[in-house]
Formats: sequence, C-alpha cells, structure tokens
Amino acid sequence: MYITGLINMFNCFITMLFDFADAHYMYGFENCQFSSEDEHESMFFGYVYYNKQLIVSYNSTEGKFTSYTEKTKEIVNGLNKNQHLLNEMKHAHDECKQGWAEARTQKPQVRVFSTKTATSHQPGIIICSAYNFYPKPITLTWLRNGEEVTSEVISTDEMSDGNWLYQKHSYLEYIPTPTDTIECMVEHASLPTPELYKWEYYLESRKNKIIVGTAGLLLGLAFTTIGVIYYKKHTKGMNKVNEKTSRGHILRIELN
Repeated sequence: MYITGLINMFNCFITMLFDFADAHYMYGFENCQFSSEDEHESMFFGYVYYNKQLIVSYNSTEGKFTSYTEKTKEIVNGLNKNQHLLNEMKHAHDECKQGWAEARTQKPQVRVFSTKTATSHQPGIIICSAYNFYPKPITLTWLRNGEEVTSEVISTDEMSDGNWLYQKHSYLEYIPTPTDTIECMVEHASLPTPELYKWEYYLESRKNKIIVGTAGLLLGLAFTTIGVIYYKKHTKGMNKVNEKTSRGHILRIELN
C-alpha cells in the first residue's frame, strides 16, 4: 500500500552494492507507530540495511534522512535535497495513516429513546446515542417527517471510551404527536450511506402504560399483603382474649 516510498528510497541505494567488496545483500522496510488512539498522532519510519548493518533511516518527525556510515553521508545529503523523494515519503506516511483508520473502522451502535415523557404543556426529551464507533468523526441529525430539526437540539462532543472507541449523544426537546415521524440520521465513515433510526412513539407510549399498570398491580399486592397480615394478627389476639376469659369463668365456678 505505502511501499512506493520504500521502493524509491531503495533504488537510491541499489548502486551501492558495487561499492562494497564484501556485500551480500541489501534490504529495507517501513513502519508506522501510533502514540494515541488518534491516527493523526503517528510516526513513520523507513530503514535501509546493508549486510545486516543499518546505513540509512527516514523519520517523519524530522522529515529527513539520516546516515549511519561514512559512505552514505554524501548520498543522504543528496536525498534530503530531493524534494520529490521527500514528498513520496510524506505520501507514504499519509497512506499508512489511512490504512490504519480503515482497518480499525467500526460501525456505531445506535439507540433512540426518551428519558422524559412529554405532556400537553411540557416537552419531552428524546436521545439519540451512538456507541463503540471508530474513527472519531460522526454526525447525528434529527429529522421530523423527513425535515431536519435544528432548534431545541443539544449534542455532546465525541467522547472516548478509553479503548480507542467513541460515543456521542444528541438530545431533542419535543412535544410529539401521533402523526409525526421522528428519526435520528447517523453519518459515519463506517457507513456507505447515512442510516436512519426511528423513534417509536407508540412503543414508548405502550411501555409507559405497562410500567404504570405494573406499578399499580404491585401497589395493590402490597396493600393486600398488609391487610392479610393485620387480619391474622388481629384474629390471633382475639382468640387469646376469649381463651383467657373462658378460663376465668371456670375458676369462679370451682371456688363456689
């Protein structure tokens, strides 16, 4: 992929094979090093070895070649003046970063849900959350009936999960109606085309009714349980009083 820079650098030294009487072979390689989860913070290196000895290297941080032998100093000075070759090495670095980003591309996991139920007077809050995506840039756009919504929208910045993946959230304040279609449009490098995620108004409404009904049922069961316990304790207490009263009559009869 980014082998062009290495080939051009290697060709500059191929003639040196005839300058070393004890030469056996010459080889070179390139590599990228990434110091953070951002592929832009990277370093690119190129190395040329002759008979297992490092003779020349390239460092993207310095943007130049370095000589390690007396015989290569003059050649390296010429390489550092060769703007075409230096541009080739920069291009190879860019290809390396692009290849890294493509290899790590991961599709976001998206959820659209409400955290605050709307009333006739107060808007609800709908959230579009994207998780576990890479690379970092992503766009979350709210659509109402196919039209972009720009007001009452708050979005967070992309936040790192600490594992080279990211998350982002967008909040929409809105009073929905049964006829409206609310969608979150997600645009990301891992997606060939933007994807739409629909907020299910009816499912949310049904879920809220189920929650209210379940809460009412649990509350009813709690009151029923309390009533049964109270009844049993009260009945047991009355039985003990009756038993003591009966024994008292028996004692009075024996004394007479």
